[in-house]
Parts: sequence; C-alpha cells; structure tokens
Amino acid sequence: MIVCASTGEWLGGTATTGVSEYGFDYGLSGAWYTIANGVGIIFLAMLFAELYRSLGHVTVPAIIGHFLGLKVQTVSSVFLIFVMIAVGISQMIAAGSLGVSLIGLDFNVSVIVFAVVFIVYTLAGGMNAVASTNVMHLVVMYGGVILGIVLALQKAGGVVGFVSGVAAVEAAETGKRYFSMFSIGIPKVSSWIIASLLGACTAQAGIQPVLAAKDVPAAKKACVYAAFAVAPFGLFTSALGMIAKVMSHNGTLTDTAGKVVTDGKLALPTLMMNMPPLAGGLVLASILAAVLSTVSPLILAAGTMMTKDIYQGIYRSDASDRQVLRVSRITTAASGVVCAGLAILFNTFGIRVLDIVYFAYSMRGALFIVVLLGIYYKRTSEKGAVYSIVSTAAIGGFWVIYNAVTGHFPVHPSITETYVSVVTAFVTTVIFSAIFKKDRTAALKDAAATPKDTAAFL
Repeated sequence: MIVCASTGEWLGGTATTGVSEYGFDYGLSGAWYTIANGVGIIFLAMLFAELYRSLGHVTVPAIIGHFLGLKVQTVSSVFLIFVMIAVGISQMIAAGSLGVSLIGLDFNVSVIVFAVVFIVYTLAGGMNAVASTNVMHLVVMYGGVILGIVLALQKAGGVVGFVSGVAAVEAAETGKRYFSMFSIGIPKVSSWIIASLLGACTAQAGIQPVLAAKDVPAAKKACVYAAFAVAPFGLFTSALGMIAKVMSHNGTLTDTAGKVVTDGKLALPTLMMNMPPLAGGLVLASILAAVLSTVSPLILAAGTMMTKDIYQGIYRSDASDRQVLRVSRITTAASGVVCAGLAILFNTFGIRVLDIVYFAYSMRGALFIVVLLGIYYKRTSEKGAVYSIVSTAAIGGFWVIYNAVTGHFPVHPSITETYVSVVTAFVTTVIFSAIFKKDRTAALKDAAATPKDTAAFL
C-alpha cells in the first residue's frame, strides 16, 4: 500500500497525457520525466527516509522547521502548498483533456465535473482510501498503457508501419529525432534530473506515505519498489504519443467531429477514441486512474500542510482533534477548487502540462538546497532562510513566466528555471544569512533540538 500510495505522486495525468504530449512533440525523450522521478525516489530512500522518520513530524515544513525555525516552517509550508497546487493544476488539465476527447464536453465543464469527483472521493476516504485504491490504480495503469500500445500499433500499420511513419514525420520536421532519448535537449534532461533528485526530498505527497510506513526498513523498501514501478512507465506513454504523431501525420488521428488532431494535449485520449470501444474504454479508464491516483494525494497533502503547519502550528495550537479534522477537510476541498480554477485559466495560455510540473519540481529542489544548508552550514540563520525562499520563488517564477511569454529563457536557452532556482537558493541563503546573522541564543536552541546522530544519518 505504501508503494502504491507513493507511486501516485509520480504517476498521474502528467505521466500519461503529459509525457504522451512530449512524445507527440519530441519523441521517446519525454520518458525522462518518470526515469528522473525514479532516481529521485531512490535518493530519498537511501539518504533521508530514516532521518525524516526519526524527527517525529508529519509534514515536510515541520521537518524543515526543526532545523531552521518556526518562521521558515511557515514560509516553506506556503511555498510547498503552492507547489502542490501547481502540480494539481497539471492533473486537472489532464482530466479536462480526457473529458473533451472522451465525451465531447467543453474543457471547462470537464474540469469542473472531474474536480467535484476528486474532492468528494478524497474527503470520503483520506489517506487510507488513497493507499487502498492506488493498488488497483497501478495495476490498471500499466495494464492499460501496454494494451494501448498493442492496439495503437495495429492502427499505425504494425511495427514496420510505425517505424516508417516516424521516419516520414522526421523528414517533414527538420531536426526532430523521435527515437533519440535526448531530442528535448541535454539542458532539459539534466534540469529534469536535478529537479527530481532534489525535489523528491521535499515532496509532501511522496514523503507522507513514507512517514506513515510501519518502520524504517518498510519505508526504504517501499521507496525502492516505487522507483522501479515509476521509472519505465514514461517509455510506454511517450511511445503512445509517437504513435499518435504518426497517425496525425497520416491524417488518421481524428476527433469525434472528424477533424485531424494536431494538439499534443489531446493526442493520447484521441488515440484511444480511435480504437474499438471496449478496448479504448479500458485504456481511457487507466488514464483516469492515473489522474485520480495523483490528484487525491496532492490535495490531501496540501490540506494537511495548511492544517498542521498554518492553522494548528500558528493560530490554534490547542485545537482539538475534531477541529483539526474539520479544518483539514475544508482545506483539502479548497485545494481541489483552486486547482480546478487555475487549470481552466492556465489552459488558455497553451502551457505544456509537463512544464508546469517541472517548474514545481524546480521550486521543491531549490527549497531542499536551503534545508541542506540549514543542516550543514551552521551560519544559516532563520531570517536568511526566509528571505532566500521568497527570493528563489520570485526569480524562478519570473524565469518561467518570461519563457511562457517570449518562448525562451532570459539569459540563455540552456539556463532553465531549475538551474536558476537552485543557484539562487544557495547564493541567497549564504548572503542573507551573512546579513541577518543567527544570534547565539538561536544557535544554542538549534543545537539542542537537532538529533546528535543527524550526521550519521546523512
């Protein structure tokens, strides 16, 4: 159950419609999304699972606050809630695209309908329901995409027809190499790996099941199994995107109105709609299972952080269990509503689902740099960490918005938001900590609060 609950953070609408969109536009290299996530999960298991559990906290901000103070805990909570919402937006966009292709609903209506289902389902079951149903989701997801590849290849003329079709697409699109694992560019690949490696260590939805495992060996083992479940999935969904590209190029990938589909966001669900009804329905169900398996942990994680770190941590430390539960349900529902509303807004700008997610991962990775400095660099001050987090969010956000508006990054195409965010986090933490020095009382308090075997864990 821990494996499947954790896998839900990494395999969702992004790993299906998001990766297939990259497969449609660039080819097999879109699979780096899940491969990079697998690497990040292993990194978390080997170096930080035991340490995190030893601290006795239930949220990532509380873990951060243990080393850097209450103010940093509050700011990082707001920061990570934003990250959860950003990833949730991508899942809502995936769900909306599914509704458009599946039953011809308007995108906005589709998002609203699915959002209601996701919110009610999550509130009704909580973490136990997420873990239990994700066991089924994982089986359905893998079974669905494998079945989808078999059936889609038949539509594309078999393996030979598919390979020749890709060659025809490459001939029409100069510079594209759809079977290359680096067609999206080495800067993009490396930035995805860095973002996943660092971001996995501050991912509330991914870490929450680890904290809930019965003991440390179970938590570590679950992470390793989850990594091997996550990593290869993108190869299947990017391949489906490539098949859809071949059919689009041949004029055989058509929507319910008979128009040829050229939008990568609609490639995977439209491809399924071109299959026999029963088989296509099964595969589409696997996509919906993927979205559901991620949306629920995300909005649950966002609600948990709002409740534990902000409501109970700042305003009502004496809140009863009943009050905490009520607020948790309200904040979880609010997270789902915000994700749906912003998904409708973001979709109008044509931003790729995967790009939204990796911006969020970059922000998580940058936050982890601040945490590492808080552990190892003893001059890191509480105020310095706060200013660093705010500065990193502002600069990283500017980088992404600039790219969305102009089509390129401010300085150089290879300097992505991941590099900028990580470097900004490191530099600003050191600079602001030098300006706003840690006072002796705070230093002694931190030393007393830090486990003496922290270094051994790391």
